[in-house]
Amino acid sequence: MSTQRSSLSRVVTAAASAAVAALALAACGSGQDQASGNGHGSGHDSGKKPAKSAGAADVSFAQGMIPHHRQAVEMSELASSRAESAKVKSLSVRISKAQEPEIEKMSGWLKSWGEKVPAPGQEHSAHSGHSMAGMMTPEDMEKLKKLSGEKFDREFLRMMTAHHEGAVDMARTEESDGSYKPAKAMARDIRRSQTGEIKEMRELLKK
Repeated sequence: MSTQRSSLSRVVTAAASAAVAALALAACGSGQDQASGNGHGSGHDSGKKPAKSAGAADVSFAQGMIPHHRQAVEMSELASSRAESAKVKSLSVRISKAQEPEIEKMSGWLKSWGEKVPAPGQEHSAHSGHSMAGMMTPEDMEKLKKLSGEKFDREFLRMMTAHHEGAVDMARTEESDGSYKPAKAMARDIRRSQTGEIKEMRELLKK
């Protein structure tokens, strides 16, 4: 009888040991899956939401500069049919060609960061002229649309100079506060190119 009890005890002990070993292996496997990103833990989530490589200043720069650029492009498009000066028309084409691709690039950045891309038309919101430096008010834009010839040229140059000055200020902020290298590089390009265009427009206004 004692021998039977001893045999039964050994069987129970062996079964318990096997169960503990199986649990340990399962736990180890689960940890490896999560560490390698093959399980349903953090690895899976990181596939959906990649780590941000941008800071708050970079997001603010892109979200502010997109509507700012859109308004500059809108102003430039008016020049094609309203401007009299060939130099003003040439400048407006250069502005559009430079800023339209930048709008697309910044929109792509915001999407990749999981941030909101400003909706078209935001540049016409009632507060936009106060929230972003250099933005024209809806009244300013309506005034520009009603002009043509030399009057349009002078008003366009005056408005675009102020508009560019605002963009340069925004670019400087990104250069100093931003952390995303491509955004900082774009800010540097904007500051340099638009500073040159400001000088050009001021010279045209003197004539």
